[in-house]
Amino acid sequence: MNYWDQGRTVRRNRAVDVGRLASISAELLDEGGLRALTIRAVALRMSVAPASLYSRITSVDDLFDLALDYVLGCDTQLQEALEHSELHALLIAYYRHLVRHTWACQVIAMRAPRGPNYLRLSERMCVLLTDDGSCDPLGEGYALSNFVIGSAATAPVAGGEQRTAVNRELAPLYASLHEKQNGDSETIVAAGLRILLQGRRMASPDCTTSCTDRGH
Repeated sequence: MNYWDQGRTVRRNRAVDVGRLASISAELLDEGGLRALTIRAVALRMSVAPASLYSRITSVDDLFDLALDYVLGCDTQLQEALEHSELHALLIAYYRHLVRHTWACQVIAMRAPRGPNYLRLSERMCVLLTDDGSCDPLGEGYALSNFVIGSAATAPVAGGEQRTAVNRELAPLYASLHEKQNGDSETIVAAGLRILLQGRRMASPDCTTSCTDRGH
């Protein structure tokens, strides 16, 4: 269960502000990663007692949910892409967002994003895929976003991987190709997205024809 699944009533007149909870949680995560975010750390930064946070949350998991959605909504480049970009550019903007907030991929692996900003991103991806003729916009959206999330999660070690030599005796072709590879991680992700998007267009049947053939 995530933060937005739970109906809450504020138990105190002077309850802490949810927006401030989200921003401070995001600050702690940007500064120190997952271990830095605790109820005590947030309360200390807000100069309140830890118990007062429970007027708004039930556990530290809620802070992860709030921070994840907060940073997405604050990313002006991504918000611009949501309004004006086609799918490839939107996914690249999302990749850059995740690289800027390295903890976000880890949170997504633990908590399904269901905040308003993430729902807006998911909705936009489904709309763009539907407009492009997809018969399964949700499934294809999952595949594309999972590729982006996985790529962003490994981006911090991508440089080291490229510099690490490959045993020519065990993998001669791979070693030869590896030596010639000099693209940065975003260039590789962009190329991968082009392949995935082109592949889905070739593999996707015409939805109208497909439904007719099934007698629908």
